Amino acid sequence: MKPAHPRILTINGGSSTIKFALFEASDSLRSILEGAIERIGRPEASLRVKGIDQADTFSRPVAAPDHGAAVHTLMDWLEGRAEGEPMTAVGHRLVHGGAKFSQPLRITAEVLMELHRLSPFAPDHLPEEIQLAEAFQRRFPDLPQVACFDTAFHHDLPRVAQLLPIPRRYEGQGVRRYGFHGLSYAFLMGELERLAGREAARGRVILAHLGSGASLAAVQNNQSMDTSMSFTPAAGVPMSTRSGDLDPGLFGYLARTEGMEAKKFNEMVNFESGLIGVSETSSDMRDLLERETLDVRAAEAVSLFCYQVKKWIGGFAAALGGLDTLVFAGGIGENAPEVRARICDGLGFLGIGLETARNAGNERVISAPAGPVVVRVIHTDEERVIAESVCSVLGLVSLKEH
Repeated sequence: MKPAHPRILTINGGSSTIKFALFEASDSLRSILEGAIERIGRPEASLRVKGIDQADTFSRPVAAPDHGAAVHTLMDWLEGRAEGEPMTAVGHRLVHGGAKFSQPLRITAEVLMELHRLSPFAPDHLPEEIQLAEAFQRRFPDLPQVACFDTAFHHDLPRVAQLLPIPRRYEGQGVRRYGFHGLSYAFLMGELERLAGREAARGRVILAHLGSGASLAAVQNNQSMDTSMSFTPAAGVPMSTRSGDLDPGLFGYLARTEGMEAKKFNEMVNFESGLIGVSETSSDMRDLLERETLDVRAAEAVSLFCYQVKKWIGGFAAALGGLDTLVFAGGIGENAPEVRARICDGLGFLGIGLETARNAGNERVISAPAGPVVVRVIHTDEERVIAESVCSVLGLVSLKEH
């Protein structure tokens, strides 16, 4: 039976998680459920779902030794619940679109071939994401799928922001600043316009997506002007397990002193650094805030994170020639008032000042009423952007603005 309205499944694959959401589209998108298969590759892997129906709200252990097994578990569950209400299309978050892909597009055999060619650009993410799309294609060959690229928002960065200061010949191989978290940034800019108006969205805006992965973007006239992540998502500010920016000479030092090879260095900067590397106890900001009065390593990890984010805000304000709006988003940005306060402390010279009670209450606007810079907290929604893109690419419905 064909559903009354299109139903769009969104897939967001990570290194150890597959997040998903199901939307129903009419003149707007209605969220039906969201969930994840978590801890892929570990014995305690689980399928967690939260839906509008009680039957779609549960958490249970599953066998998910790898992404292949995990996606088959997900597809089996989706088939079991979809009787009478089949999916219309699937949208996938793809971490990297390279220089070629700057807009969402339908996944075809040719697109998959190009994505395989791009895999060296994001070897820790793209192979698994491609595997998810191919698994859905085999199970549901008539189901249209759409790729949504996390680099697309930054595709047209100004030339000076794209360039990396290395031999020019590498640019011909596609080596440039790409930037990531683009789906989140696209949503945040849409929400900023909805909440504050077109003039605010076209002003000088800094977006701070602070979660387990963290980055910032400088935006003006609704166009990305610069972003902290670069050729890979490991660049920029320290993150849960990623280092952020490092002296490139460090690799040579570790190669000489420890015999470290490129693969091990990549593992270190992506999975053993950042908050977990400095604290030696946890990659979760919540744990570190709880422990910082008792453990100097936790305190230093928090301080380093806040300090580096503050520096990027200052640098981007300089690049923009001033600042009108600062937006915090992501798990840390939306839920850690203490972190926001420490980041903004000392930025009064830019016009940034927080109202303590508003910040503590995680209100939408947390800046002081008379301050020249409006500081906002906006809940980001990458899955909704994916679903909207699917509707647009496939011409399913004409959506009102979220």
